[in-house]
Amino acid sequence: MIRSEILKEIAPILRDQLVVCNIGIPSQELHAIDDQPTNFYMLGTMGLASSIGLGLALAQPKPVIVIDGDGSILTNLGTLPTIANNVADNYILLIIDNGSYGSTGDQPTYAGRKTSLAKMAEAAGCERVIECQAEETGRVLQEALDARQMTIIVSKCESGNAKMPPITMDPVVIRDRFMKAVQA
Repeated sequence: MIRSEILKEIAPILRDQLVVCNIGIPSQELHAIDDQPTNFYMLGTMGLASSIGLGLALAQPKPVIVIDGDGSILTNLGTLPTIANNVADNYILLIIDNGSYGSTGDQPTYAGRKTSLAKMAEAAGCERVIECQAEETGRVLQEALDARQMTIIVSKCESGNAKMPPITMDPVVIRDRFMKAVQA
């Protein structure tokens, strides 16, 4: 199972949530699968989806789900202790760990070798960390929403990208419609 298949599976769960999606191809995939005004598509700033999502969760009460990748988390490891020390029980970080930098050519990451992002999150102080296989992601995500407790999910999947068109929406439009959805 590759990332786009996970996104197809969890799209109905995401539909009523505020979602911050990782840059590049993950955002393109989510946009093509189920575009919603409640989805904030990152078109730049690799490694910052988790931080932006945490700030959003701390600023308002609605559930926030961040869809991030192992490569992006590895480029901003400082986000894990920041998350651990600023608990927001409306925050879920879903790390789709395909062991590669999917948006830049599928170069391997260390998460596909010896490095465990789940263990790194635990070592940073995150209290509720769940590692699962791709096929379990929907169930684990729904359980995390039901628990109403900050959760880090590391979903292990195969590397690969689905062919999706680029997002043609202007970044200002993405921002403005997302801000309206947050305020609704």
